[in-house]
Amino acid sequence: MSRRVLLGAAVAASILLLLVLGAAVRPLVVSETATAAPILTSTEIGFVQDMTGHHQQALILVERLAPDIDPTVRRLADQIADAQRLEIGTMLGWLRLAGATPTNPHPMSWMPSGHHSAAPATMPGMATRADLDALTRAHGAEAETLFLRLMYRHHQGGVAMAQTFDQLATGGPVEQAARDMISTQSQESGIIGLLITQHGATAAG
Repeated sequence: MSRRVLLGAAVAASILLLLVLGAAVRPLVVSETATAAPILTSTEIGFVQDMTGHHQQALILVERLAPDIDPTVRRLADQIADAQRLEIGTMLGWLRLAGATPTNPHPMSWMPSGHHSAAPATMPGMATRADLDALTRAHGAEAETLFLRLMYRHHQGGVAMAQTFDQLATGGPVEQAARDMISTQSQESGIIGLLITQHGATAAG
């Protein structure tokens, strides 16, 4: 057998040995079953889904506000709508990345036992159908007072949801967004409360 043939056989054997060793070592270096961390946790998904729906009702309240209202109330309503519309877009983007539906099939189920009321499927602060119909029919000062009361209650409910989520979260952009909502909606609630007082009414009506 020539030296060239022997050399070729040795090289081939060396390559085969390296391939075998590589296959044996690979599981130690890279897990074959390794998966990427989820974009959002189940708690984050539930909160984002519910808060998206909560924000969407705030837009409905603004849409049903009559045009013949005080410009101050109109500016506040538009400011709230702009802020919540932007947050809705962000939250829908997160849900899309996570492969989750925009709506929660089990509302408020992300809240652990003891954090919600006897009717966990009801998000706090939401207006009823009768409330929305009454706002649609109202005009002038009556519409202003009703809108302010409904939005005050709506904001208080949203703040309560965000505060509960903040207690459950362990960091990340969703928790930061929740904290921003707490700050923004608390400030707006203060303004709404002052406007309700100026209308000679109370927040509870």
